[in-house]
Amino acid sequence: MRRRRGVLTLVLTAALGLLAGPATAADPGVTATEIKIGHTNPYSGPASAYGTIGKVQAAYFKKVNDEGGVNGRKINFVTLDDGYSPPKTVEMVRRLVEQDEVAFVFQTLGTPSNTAIWKYLNDEKVPQLFVATGATKWGDPKGHPWTMGWQPTYQAEGHIYAQYVLKNIPDAKVGILYQNDDYGKDYLKGFKDGLGEAAKKVVVLEQTYEVTDPTVDSQIVNLKQSGANVFFNVTTPKFAAQAIKKAADIGWKPVHLLNNVSNSVGAVLKPAGIEASKGLITTFYLKDPTDPQWKNDQGYKDWVAFMDKYYPDGNKADVFTVYGYTVAQSLMQVLKQCGNDLSRANIMKQAASLKDLALPMFLPGVKINTSPTDFYPIEQEQLAKFDGERWVLFGEIYDASRK
Repeated sequence: MRRRRGVLTLVLTAALGLLAGPATAADPGVTATEIKIGHTNPYSGPASAYGTIGKVQAAYFKKVNDEGGVNGRKINFVTLDDGYSPPKTVEMVRRLVEQDEVAFVFQTLGTPSNTAIWKYLNDEKVPQLFVATGATKWGDPKGHPWTMGWQPTYQAEGHIYAQYVLKNIPDAKVGILYQNDDYGKDYLKGFKDGLGEAAKKVVVLEQTYEVTDPTVDSQIVNLKQSGANVFFNVTTPKFAAQAIKKAADIGWKPVHLLNNVSNSVGAVLKPAGIEASKGLITTFYLKDPTDPQWKNDQGYKDWVAFMDKYYPDGNKADVFTVYGYTVAQSLMQVLKQCGNDLSRANIMKQAASLKDLALPMFLPGVKINTSPTDFYPIEQEQLAKFDGERWVLFGEIYDASRK
């Protein structure tokens, strides 16, 4: 990618595989030869570990274009750096909609950032599709019909950890560290709801941090001093690595539950220290690229080939590259279903019409299902424990849609 005036803009072109007719609606961002997609990502700032998601998506759209585009149209992917700053996200998204005239906004990252643009995009009737955050509120087709999530919700994930604690740790004393915003509070609610009445007894201390804090060292010290023997770590990658490392440095060895938005071996565990990361528990819905059980899996081999050709600088130990690759594939399915009707209304209609979509880097049993009343595409997850080399899956697949 190259920089122009402080923002990242990717214009991806390719030969067309089919002759494309005119779009059936005059919505912005669509011509006979192009679909323009808007995107923001924290390429800089406190959540820059997620920057690779935008890069791998740009690489995937380059692959799509090299193979003829989608329904004969090339993807023009305009991706801007918002630094994980909601005011900057507002500025960038308004530019994408009003100046760049994108067809829709895709995979804008972060709960606070998406919250800042939620009302604007719904008022303007611009699809805010497959947002890169698991906040539960994105599944609101009545109140916010132009916004849809993608990954499992934070509340559902928190509930899974709560059930694990109740079933496996009878003398649990839980200390919680969470980001002081809607992202952290959503996980907290799911966890406490999962504990039920036991939450009042089991949770001994809650600590928060701000994204502008330099470290979370003092919070980890406080949690150890509370006597907690379970640590629910609700943090983004930079702070997750700090928390894992600090706990090890001070000799605190609780049962450590790590939210899955920070379970990347390459981006979090290695910086924190592999030895310090032993025993961590998290959830997965994607195949972990460091897990050798997938080495002969065709989906994994195709992902490796893609990385080698289109994103050779990407870290193959980083599950965020798998995430970006897979959500881009989800979008391609939506656009294929749209056919020649790429109106904003039909884009949302097709996003809400995905049935049993099993993508190559999903764990077996994970499928996308949506409907006009169900804006939660992925609802299955499985627990995993880090053994010092890789994440080892265990237990059943949890399906929030059946709860």
